[in-house]
Amino acid sequence: MSKAFQCFAILLGVVLVLLISGSDQLQSSQGETLLRIQRLLNYPSALSSWNITTDFCNTEPNASVTVVCYENSITQLHIIGNKGTPLLPRNFSIDSFVTTLVGLPNLKVLTLVSLGLWGPFPGKIARLSSLEILNVSSNFLYDAVPQEISSLAALQSLVLDDNMFAGELPNWIGLLPVLSVLSLKKNMLNGSLPDSLSNLDNLRVLVLSHNYFGGEVPDLSSLTNLQVLDLEDNALGPQFPLLGNKLVSLVLSKNEFRDGLPDEVTSYYQLQRLDLSNNKFVGPFPQSLLSLPSVTYLNVADNKFTGMLFENQSCSADLEFVDLSSNLMTGNLPNCLLQDSKRKVLYAANCLATGDENQHPISLCRNEALAVGILPQRKKRKASKETIAFGVIGGIVGGIALVSLIYLAVGKVKSRKTIKRPNTRLTTENASTGYPSNLLPDARYISQTMKLGALGLPPYRTFSLEELEEATNNFDTSAFMGEGSQGQMYRGRLKDGSLVAIRCLKMKRSHSTQNFMHHIELISKLRHRHLVSALGHCFECYLDDSSVSRIFLVFEYVPNGTLRSWISGGHAWQKLQWTHRIAAAIGVAKGIQFLHTGIVPGVYSNNLKITDVLLDQNLVAKISSYNLPLLAENKGMVVHGTSSGASKDLSTSARINQDQKVDVYDFGLILLEIIVGRSLTSKNEVRVLKDQLQASITSDDTARSSIVDPVVRRSCSDQSLKTMMEICVSCLLKNPADRPSVEDILWNLQYAAQVQDPWRGDSQSSEGSPVSPAIRPRLHITIH
Repeated sequence: MSKAFQCFAILLGVVLVLLISGSDQLQSSQGETLLRIQRLLNYPSALSSWNITTDFCNTEPNASVTVVCYENSITQLHIIGNKGTPLLPRNFSIDSFVTTLVGLPNLKVLTLVSLGLWGPFPGKIARLSSLEILNVSSNFLYDAVPQEISSLAALQSLVLDDNMFAGELPNWIGLLPVLSVLSLKKNMLNGSLPDSLSNLDNLRVLVLSHNYFGGEVPDLSSLTNLQVLDLEDNALGPQFPLLGNKLVSLVLSKNEFRDGLPDEVTSYYQLQRLDLSNNKFVGPFPQSLLSLPSVTYLNVADNKFTGMLFENQSCSADLEFVDLSSNLMTGNLPNCLLQDSKRKVLYAANCLATGDENQHPISLCRNEALAVGILPQRKKRKASKETIAFGVIGGIVGGIALVSLIYLAVGKVKSRKTIKRPNTRLTTENASTGYPSNLLPDARYISQTMKLGALGLPPYRTFSLEELEEATNNFDTSAFMGEGSQGQMYRGRLKDGSLVAIRCLKMKRSHSTQNFMHHIELISKLRHRHLVSALGHCFECYLDDSSVSRIFLVFEYVPNGTLRSWISGGHAWQKLQWTHRIAAAIGVAKGIQFLHTGIVPGVYSNNLKITDVLLDQNLVAKISSYNLPLLAENKGMVVHGTSSGASKDLSTSARINQDQKVDVYDFGLILLEIIVGRSLTSKNEVRVLKDQLQASITSDDTARSSIVDPVVRRSCSDQSLKTMMEICVSCLLKNPADRPSVEDILWNLQYAAQVQDPWRGDSQSSEGSPVSPAIRPRLHITIH
């Protein structure tokens, strides 16, 4: 019996040793793969710390190298070399390199930038079947984009910028079912754009600039999620492309477009950047482009736009750059373009009555406009299949593949010199010539693969109930965050590690899922830098009749507490300074503006409270509670695009205006608490404080500083404080018609920020403001 037990113990020990060594072997095999990658890349400085003792899964990430592991397997690999890294040595084999990469079978994110990789990109990269993000920018890869990539069903982002890929953009590109980002700028691709681009329903970013594409742009109006389209420096045209109206950035400069602009362009209410320069556009310049609510950059230079400009034309408060140069415009430059010293405006070589020497005689513009002729009426069309065959370029690229490595490197440099390439990077944050970095994915975070607008959010989608149950541990009480009139709230963690907030609504009426789809469409639009944005939804249905029993709405999780907690609550040891308070107020106002005008129908009467304003890790303010018709209907309320109980006798426009002013009053209450630095407990306290603010506005700075929160008393300039008080008093006026518009509020908040910045009593600058300190605020307060 004892001998048998000893034999069993020995056998068990052998099994355990094998199991343990097998686990070590799994880890060491992937470690060996990384060390071989280091050798194949010729020991770049970015990988100098790697050696046989490196614990790759627990190494601190940096800007050059990041390795992310999940369950003892590498899921993300980022290696970014120095800009301008030369070709790897002659004995480098791209085929061997990719074969080695396949030794990391669970890779989901692969970034290999500026490493000197050269050769035809091997199709075996598709053996990494779990890839969601692939970025091999700024290398020396050539020949066609391999067709095998079309088998990567999970691929969400494909970035091949600044290489030497040639040939046509393949038709199979439309087979990638969840592709959200496609960026192929600065290559040698040619031919026409494939119709299959219209099949990419999830596409949000399409960048094909600095290539040799020609012909008509296919119909992209079905791409309802498209927010960034950059086709700069090709030979596309002549008609303006058919597009959806959710664009944030549209760049068509340096092409062959020569029609007039369609009316739809003036309805791109989310558009921030529009560049139509260096084309042959004709017809009247749509002056309403200057007042698009979100536009910051507008460039129509070097076209043949005609029409008369007027001094009283309005401009967007966010407009920072305007270039009207080298067109055929007459009249007077709008005053709104000249009133802001920070706004850069170019208008040379027109026929404007500015008194400047850089304008042509008006007769020249009239004669040129007549020569342009009458515009043909825009017709709906199918995308042209005409192809411009760049045979010479294709031959050159084919030859490059056969010559020496030195010639390949020189050829790339020369190709860059033959075409003028503006120094524009897709990842530039605030430069007027670049895209915001948040419009491209940050591949270091797989849980946030699509960064759009200022959002940093994945695309809106449908969740399964199983996903939400797993995220909340079957809606365990430990995940419960609270319950209010808009349902129960839970905190959850998705499989990719990202935190979410889940609102659970129990339905009081029996409806099918189809009855809720118009609500879901509205909810899916609620994605903005200053809103707690919607990520998706889930329907739970009864088995007997398939009617909806519960709806789960999934929102981004904002971790930094409420605005009140940073002003008068739990963060008393670290209260917000004055510039941060102004920035928070601007954020709330922009969130309200988006709710009113950024989506159709607008969302009004949102019952805003300071406890509904959350701050993220960067102290960016986000509105967390807004008036969703779905929630109001579930509570049995009658909804007319508003919940204010407005009189049925009011017209729609009058009712909307009244509902907007309800939100303005609520904003005034938030602003009041921001100024005085304490919680407001009653209507009487609000009335007393409002009267004190109103009296101090016409008094001296001592009176004003006695009211403001002592924490910021020494750090705010008197002019900034006075402006904030004026806005607050105006928002709290009893008659809704006397309250300012959200646009006027924003204008004056930005003025308050601007006069604070030069004074800078604290160490932080506020959000950038387009309003000059020399400009008097638009808001005029009547002191009663």
